[in-house]
Amino acid sequence: MPGMPNLPSTGLKHVAAEAGVHPSTASRALNPNTRHLVAPVVVERVREAAARLGYRPDAAAASLRSGRSRLIGALVPGIANPVFAPILAGAAAVLADASYALLLADPGDDPDRAANFVAELAARRVDGMLIATAAREGDPALAACAARGLPAVLLNRSSGDAPAVVSDDRIGMGLTVRHLISLGHRRIGHIAGPAALSTGLLRTKGFTAAMREAGQEVNSADIEAATAYSRAEGAMATERLLARCPDLTALACANDLLALGAYDACRALGRRIPDDISVTGHNDMPLVDMIDPPLTTVRIAHSEMGRQGAQLLLAMLAGRISVPGVVLTPELVLRASTARPAAA
Repeated sequence: MPGMPNLPSTGLKHVAAEAGVHPSTASRALNPNTRHLVAPVVVERVREAAARLGYRPDAAAASLRSGRSRLIGALVPGIANPVFAPILAGAAAVLADASYALLLADPGDDPDRAANFVAELAARRVDGMLIATAAREGDPALAACAARGLPAVLLNRSSGDAPAVVSDDRIGMGLTVRHLISLGHRRIGHIAGPAALSTGLLRTKGFTAAMREAGQEVNSADIEAATAYSRAEGAMATERLLARCPDLTALACANDLLALGAYDACRALGRRIPDDISVTGHNDMPLVDMIDPPLTTVRIAHSEMGRQGAQLLLAMLAGRISVPGVVLTPELVLRASTARPAAA
């Protein structure tokens, strides 16, 4: 274009000359897979030279040489859900250190749409998949990965068909129930997640087991399942549950969005939190400490979940056939949405 200077292109030979090393050494120093073969002081010198010269490897040429695109696909069931931002940030940090980039798609909780996204990402030659949308059994997205030979790791949900990094959902719900019992609550209801998802099933099992361990009878009437993890579904499920069981003094919700819906329903019914009814969540998604009252919830190590999921996928890409899953330990975060029941 007129007026634009002719800038010389910077190649690997220029970087090597700037760093005072052979081009093959520069190549190894800039490649995360071979960097360990070069002395750290040389690696640093080569990287500084590359930064000074504005050198960027030719991704297309590298892909042709290696057969790898250096791209990883990711499926999440809701980009707007703040739970997934730290998960994706943790995964992206690990992948960036290994010179991989993340391609994100949001199929919601539509399994067929998720499978279609796998096909789309495979057409873009992703090397593997991180999937946070999986159903508990026979997930179409995982089947689509298997059909294309794409390594996959599940995040936050498990299915038994692929290695997964999850939080211990049963333990997490047990922490909630034991806390409510310790405050004096005996009539505790559960706003459950969808049973087709591992999080919904396992958190309900954790609720039931913890209630029984505390010597409390558990009736099916005390459990109301939402059809999706959303605030609107949480409100509707809470309305149904409290209409059926008006004597409940506490609600243990299967995630924070459902708990926000429970707040809406309780306020519409004139029930004060926590004076008239205690409410707990699960996930400790960003900003739940800012609502009124701040939400007592189960904290999941979201960033660590993303990091370990990415590390598992990189191990699979490096040729490890059997990669074990990871179960992270949750913790209870006490805030102002729980208190002793009024009768106590």
